[in-house]
Formats: sequence, C-alpha cells, structure tokens
Amino acid sequence: MVEENLSFRNGNPGAVQFGNFINYYQFNSPEKRISLLPKDIWSESIEENRKWEILDIGCNTGDLTVALYDFFTNILGITDCKVIGIDIDPQLIQRAIEKNKSNNISFNCVDIMDSMNYQTIIKYLKDNDLERFDLVTCFSITMWIHLNHGDLGLKSFLNNVSKISNFLIIEPQPWKCYKAAVKRMKLSDYIFPEFKKLAIQQNVEDEIEKIILDECNLVKLKESQKTDWGRKILFFKRKN
Repeated sequence: MVEENLSFRNGNPGAVQFGNFINYYQFNSPEKRISLLPKDIWSESIEENRKWEILDIGCNTGDLTVALYDFFTNILGITDCKVIGIDIDPQLIQRAIEKNKSNNISFNCVDIMDSMNYQTIIKYLKDNDLERFDLVTCFSITMWIHLNHGDLGLKSFLNNVSKISNFLIIEPQPWKCYKAAVKRMKLSDYIFPEFKKLAIQQNVEDEIEKIILDECNLVKLKESQKTDWGRKILFFKRKN
C-alpha cells in the first residue's frame, strides 16, 4: 500500500480513498452502533470460562473496538474476552494504540485485502489453536472494498471473513453512499477506477446479504433498524 494513497486529498479530510477518515468518530459515535446490538442472539455460544476472540476490521482509531469490548464484557458478562482491531492506515492504528488502556484489546495495521496480510490472520488463529474468531465485525467498510477492488474483490472479502467467523456483523453502505464518496473524490481529482465497472449497484445491500447466505455457509439472525446514517446492521451466524 502506497502511503500517499492513504492521505486525504487537496486539504479535504472527507476525500479519502479507503474510508480512513481522521475524525471519523466525531460524527459517527460508537455508542449509537452499540445501542443497536442485540443481546439475545449470543447466549447459546457464551460458555462459562471460555475465552472469546473478536476481530474488528476497519477499526479506525479504535473507539468502536473498545466499545465492543465493553459491550461483551460488561453487558453480556463474558469474563475472558480479547478484541483485535485492524485497519489499513498505520497512523490511525498508532492513535488507537496510544489511547488503548486494556491488555485485552490490541491494534494492528493490516490490509485485509492483501493475501499475505490475510494469511497472518490465519496464522494467528492456528497459533492460538482457534478454528475461527467468535465474532468478526465489519462496520461500514464494504463500500471501500467494493470501490477499490470491484465486484470480485467484494465477493472475495465476504467469503474470506465468513471463513474465519462464527458470528459475523456487517454494516453495508447503501448505493447513495457510493455516489457521495465518488463525488467527493472527483472534486479532489481522483476517480475510483473500479466504479464504472461495478455490476453490483443500486441493490448493493441486498446483494451483499445474498452472497453471504448463498456462498458463505452463514445464516441470518437479525438486522437492526436503520442507523442515523440510513444503514442497517446485519447479524449472521455459522450454520451448525
């Protein structure tokens, strides 16, 4: 990943190629996301004295990662829980590390779309005698993967994260968000090369759900009401 590709363009903090906004949680608070997480879908999988491992993909500066840890430990009562936050942007990860006060939360700079980086995640699971993470979360990152890697990249991402998940949370951006992102970047003299090639467009949220259900060996448990940003959070679980 070329470092300059991660910077915002022409002095506009909203013009970022990978969704790595420098002030993201100032306008999209973790608390609102957490308030939409159900409490009734996890009970059968929460076993006494069993450690839970959670992977938060696209964690930015880690505010939501920390809130997820608090939810599963303080609200659901999982006494042994570890959360790993990963993001493509090393500067955001450094800020997350500097703010982190828990030994049970860690942050790493990882590009989930890079095959070698993905293999480091697989290695982590093997080294810790884990088949999968108990939960993988993907909040508002599918659009950025789609815009930068195309339809095939999106499908590959969904298949790869499903392989390492017992539970999966996806918050896909609707098509109107794509158009807004493309417009912001165009004003800053950048065109997403994959955008005009995308076959998955207007119904992107439904298509993401369909891919997960048809190809990824997961079942849908629930979806949230729409967030303030007009997005719904989808909850999936591995088939028995």
